[in-house]
Amino acid sequence: MDLGCGSGLSALEFTKAGYRVLGVDISESLIAIAPNRVPDGEFRVESLFKTDIPPCNAVTSIGECFNYLFDADNDRQNLVQFFRRIYHALTEGGVFIFDIAEPGQIVAGNITKGFTEGKDWIVLVEKEENQENQTLIRRIITLRKVGETYRRDQEIHCLRLYKAKDIAQALDRVGFQVQIIRSYGEYNLPKAHAGFIARKPILEGNLIA
Repeated sequence: MDLGCGSGLSALEFTKAGYRVLGVDISESLIAIAPNRVPDGEFRVESLFKTDIPPCNAVTSIGECFNYLFDADNDRQNLVQFFRRIYHALTEGGVFIFDIAEPGQIVAGNITKGFTEGKDWIVLVEKEENQENQTLIRRIITLRKVGETYRRDQEIHCLRLYKAKDIAQALDRVGFQVQIIRSYGEYNLPKAHAGFIARKPILEGNLIA
């Protein structure tokens, strides 16, 4: 199960590896793209925190999905309850893999600005962190050349920031065996980000000699 699946980029890799994939995202426009990219996948437009989680071998959520506050169902209490639902849905030995944004991405009181550009596009990003509320506001302006003119778009991302140790403790209380990671293979996570591999233990009586 791929939570916050977006347009199906991760789901495509999972199907290549032989998995059946159920993707969930709150964005209708991204879910409209996903079946074209992953014809063998199943996709839903739903809140991650309300969607039904069927029995499965793995749950993934890549790209700080649990931080975003545009989902009205996202708060600290619901997040812990959500961890419990995932734990009960997973088969023994199943894994829950995800990442979060942490506090400390920028210096308190500062506003950072940066850009990334390509041949016919540019993305401008402005970030401001409120350390007291542990939130981050990220404003993104995209300019893309179409013909002789440029199209402009703007997004504002509001994130609640979590400390990795607090998330690890919450997962541990639910029953997971937890490993904090700072990279996915050769891809290093950005500054003040943490990944988690949370495994549901196999009961001793179910071990195969």
